[in-house]
Amino acid sequence: MDNATNAPIVTPTLSHYFELLKPKVMSLVVFSGFVGLWVAPGREDMNVFIIFIAIAALALGSGASGAFNMWYERDVDAKMNRTKNRPMPAGIISPDNAVGFSIFATLVSIMMMGLATNWVAAGIMAFASFFYVVIYTIWLKPRTAQNIVIGGAAGAFPPMIGWAAVTGDITLYPIILFAIIFIWTPPHFWALALFANDDYKRANIPMMPVTKGEAHTKIQMLIYTLALFPLTLMPWILDYTGLVYGISAIILSGLFVVSAIKTLRDNTHKSAKQMFGYSVFYLFALFGALMLDSSL
Repeated sequence: MDNATNAPIVTPTLSHYFELLKPKVMSLVVFSGFVGLWVAPGREDMNVFIIFIAIAALALGSGASGAFNMWYERDVDAKMNRTKNRPMPAGIISPDNAVGFSIFATLVSIMMMGLATNWVAAGIMAFASFFYVVIYTIWLKPRTAQNIVIGGAAGAFPPMIGWAAVTGDITLYPIILFAIIFIWTPPHFWALALFANDDYKRANIPMMPVTKGEAHTKIQMLIYTLALFPLTLMPWILDYTGLVYGISAIILSGLFVVSAIKTLRDNTHKSAKQMFGYSVFYLFALFGALMLDSSL
């Protein structure tokens, strides 16, 4: 193996272990999970301390999955400019410590969720961790260009977990929120893959721009944004939300489609970078509108 398996050349700190948790990804997971909790019936009667423990458990569980992903892909990360300075490729944290940390954090997070809320929420979170680690990281990502299409389900579970933490069950509403993130994920990651294509080629990861080409990828991105548009309107159409969310969804989703069209027509990576940035804002803004609407 490469330097990812060598002994650490510096003493790891808490900030290095925090980096293992993929904090940028974790922030989106925590936010979408909190949205699921916020819109769930009965949330007003939930103890604030229990809410804090539930969100902390979700954050730790998400981060633990991210740490496993870094452990498993440490050799791949060393070949990519975007990831070569992560703690393991840089030789700061040893692989044994990283995987041990991941397993311990996963078990603690599931126990926290189960004991603080209920075992339905804990069970969904455990399955989400399994899906991300085994189905996506180990099985799909190195083998198929459809990796992010199927594997994206792992990142779509948090609203269901948040909902179940309050109610102890799952209804159509959190399933719709799951579906929104599930359909949002491919164009979000493919936008990144377009301008990080050289990295993925070097690491031999079969992302769609690598295996199918950029033109095909851009068409798929447009298809997914078009499919996402009516899906985001479902909470409004089914009367789960009001006009504030409905108008927000129309505007935000319309701009997402426009960004996909611009990317399709652009022979450079400028529009892809803009679309990737907008896709992150889009999901935060869409779910933020959902929270605002439910509070009115």
